[in-house]
Amino acid sequence: MKQIKFIDLQETNIIHASQIKIELPSQPVHYYRHGWQSWSLAAWTNLNPFPVQMPAIFHPLQVDDEHVFNRTPHGSWLGAVEFEDGNILLLGALTTDAHVFLVDGQLMGQADASGGDWFVAYGCEQDVFEEYAAKLGDRFGRIKKNGIPRVWCSWYSLYTTIDEKILSRVFDELSGLSFDVLQVDDGWQMNIGDWDANSKFPSGMSSLAEKIKSTGRKAGLWLAPLIATRSSRLFRQHSDWFLRDERGRLVSAGFNWSEQIYALDTTHPGVTEWLTALMKQVRAWGFDYLKLDFLYAGALRGKRYKKMPREAAFRQCLQVMRDAMGADAFFLTCGTPIFPALGICDAIRIGPDVSHAWERHRDAHLLYNPSIPGTRNAIRTVVHRLWLRSLIHIDPDVAYFASKENSLTPEQKTLLQDLTYICNFKATSELPQWLTTDEREQVETFLNADPKIEQKSRYVFHLDGRPADFTSAVSLPLWPTGLITLWATFLGWLGGFPAVLRILKKFDDKSLKRRRANL
Repeated sequence: MKQIKFIDLQETNIIHASQIKIELPSQPVHYYRHGWQSWSLAAWTNLNPFPVQMPAIFHPLQVDDEHVFNRTPHGSWLGAVEFEDGNILLLGALTTDAHVFLVDGQLMGQADASGGDWFVAYGCEQDVFEEYAAKLGDRFGRIKKNGIPRVWCSWYSLYTTIDEKILSRVFDELSGLSFDVLQVDDGWQMNIGDWDANSKFPSGMSSLAEKIKSTGRKAGLWLAPLIATRSSRLFRQHSDWFLRDERGRLVSAGFNWSEQIYALDTTHPGVTEWLTALMKQVRAWGFDYLKLDFLYAGALRGKRYKKMPREAAFRQCLQVMRDAMGADAFFLTCGTPIFPALGICDAIRIGPDVSHAWERHRDAHLLYNPSIPGTRNAIRTVVHRLWLRSLIHIDPDVAYFASKENSLTPEQKTLLQDLTYICNFKATSELPQWLTTDEREQVETFLNADPKIEQKSRYVFHLDGRPADFTSAVSLPLWPTGLITLWATFLGWLGGFPAVLRILKKFDDKSLKRRRANL
């Protein structure tokens, strides 16, 4: 353990140690929490104990399950404290498999490997994070910042109700809008783990890619290659490929699609061979833009075929898939641990999913869940990860324009659109028939705009001189108190039962069927 006093620090330092402690010169006022993966909270918060978000059944797919019950301020790979004068002190790892805690007036870094390098800096927030990003680029590599595609994806309009006929019609109706990629999202596959076209796509995936290309766009495809459901053919035929704990029990990767999901052991040679073949197959179908989702599963704690740190194993797996899909494919990672993906993929989703709703009272104030889909949740975390934009393309998720099927106010839509400009990663999902003539013109203007971005303060930017202030979106909800705490606890407990989640999904599915009936 290296113990360092603040007065011993120079302006910046690189320190080699598996564990490090830095004594703070005074009591800080805020702590920068950096979540583990795309959807995990990143934010400046106060120093109070943090509530455990609920329901617990979602912990594997929303947070780092290893640290979720730690009540001290902490975060993955880095932590920073802000003092009364506005200056910050940052302790950040320059390796994977590391965590930072604020304990007893000290910043403490801990690396899982036998040793690692740490970056330490004190000063203006923008300068400190800028230098940290530069050091990370030196260690992990940088992506060439060119060829950023403008994307339409099927998810936020159609969700899993997509089929060949509907998508073909939508692709034709998108003519005249300046999209570079049309991306097919969840709903095309046989099962999670079985990545072949289902009965809704009788002509097959090559035909679907060809249809997209006939419109003059590149074909994009969503898949989640590192997870599978128990009902999948992959799980039935290769249950030995899946991650297990020290007692031989399957490691949960969370609950979704009304099923328990499990994580592939990416160090297993059979899995490596299968992933390589899958990436090559998707490219052979004709898809050039690949969105790989739920990738956190590759870095869950468990007993692997090959003994190595979990994030190092995940990074190795990403490289295998990158090599298999080819350097000319555009590779977007989602639900991914952030640092292990740097230098390998082209883009990283840096926040939770957006939603046609700003915030749900149940999720925000009762379950205290900042990782669940919602536009406010997405904006909050994305704003706090903008410092990554010098390293890699950062994806804030889609922007909204239509008033149909959407409860966001015009001001909330504008905030999301402005954040997309700042990230310089433009995507939408709305159906052409939902857009009024004016809204369609707004989409086209959005796709072609290139405003000059200036950061004025932590949450205020100017876009061609016009202010964009995200202050209203970044605060966290107040904790429930009194009898409301009992109700919140009950809801969190109830939400941990798969049967309850299946019932809720049936209501969602009915809503989707009504939406589809209106197409």
